[in-house]
Amino acid sequence: MFEGVLTYLREARTEIRKVSWPTRQQTIRYTIAVIVMSLVVAAFLGGLDFVFRTILNRVLLR
Repeated sequence: MFEGVLTYLREARTEIRKVSWPTRQQTIRYTIAVIVMSLVVAAFLGGLDFVFRTILNRVLLR
């Protein structure tokens, strides 16, 4: 069992060395893109929530 774990760790290390890691600049750009998209989606969902809440309040509280 211990031998299997060692084999797994060796193979994992070999595969990690093959990975093409993004540059620092790419990582920064991707992070900014994710933050911007998260804010856009949050604003969109917040807007939908406001619209539906307003409509339901007007219908239910006539």
